[in-house]
Amino acid sequence: MRNRLNPALMVAVIACAALAGPLARAQDADPTALPYAAQMLRLSEILGALHYLRQLCNSGEGGRWRDQMEALIESEQPDELRKARMVDAFNRGYQGFRSVYRTCTPAAELAVGRYMDEGAKIAADIAARYGKTDG
Repeated sequence: MRNRLNPALMVAVIACAALAGPLARAQDADPTALPYAAQMLRLSEILGALHYLRQLCNSGEGGRWRDQMEALIESEQPDELRKARMVDAFNRGYQGFRSVYRTCTPAAELAVGRYMDEGAKIAADIAARYGKTDG
């Protein structure tokens, strides 16, 4: 399978998205008050889909994508409602593909590539717009 984006690079970009954590903690308790809340939920859903699909297609990555989700939650330090929404989105991404794919197919591999591209774009956007700066 040839992806335009290396999985290791995806992991690094997702880690950069976690830089937005300080902004999240500065917001009030309303999870919709975060300017990137929808993007974070979509990123969570993508991680769930990748967790299922990469294992299905024998990537040899083990729990890499679940681990990335846990790291994202840890660095974000969301309140319980935001955390539950992120976990629900991850599970929705996982279950959505689990209900359709039982074996690795060319369509499943194509979905992996598209999700990696979309996830990288979202993570880079969050990091660029909302990440900490040293200035």
